Amino acid sequence: MSDAQGLMLVRAVHTAIYLVMAASCFVMLFGAVTGAHGPWLWWAVGLIGAESLVFAAWGFKCPLTAVAVMYGAGEGPLFDTFLPEKITRHTFRFFGPLVLMGFLMLASRWLWLGWGRALG
Repeated sequence: MSDAQGLMLVRAVHTAIYLVMAASCFVMLFGAVTGAHGPWLWWAVGLIGAESLVFAAWGFKCPLTAVAVMYGAGEGPLFDTFLPEKITRHTFRFFGPLVLMGFLMLASRWLWLGWGRALG
């Protein structure tokens, strides 16, 4: 595989993961606000938890960005995803508080509103 093909693959995978994680964040927030829950909520929470662990393990940097650079990604509008840099530039500032709020709200629902009994 050439560097150009590798970079294209990394960007495609990174873009897909970004979109799935963004959707998971909103799914988690929806469940936290409305009280709706089901397997889809727990998948979203699990994915966000796993991604949070990966970010923490990599010094709060995405490991796929390093892989994209390894394949020759440089600065520019399509650095490591196919999404505009104007969107991805604010990822942590936008999604960080939403994820924290979602986890806290879900924990409070689970502890104080009885989801533990309903799920157990």
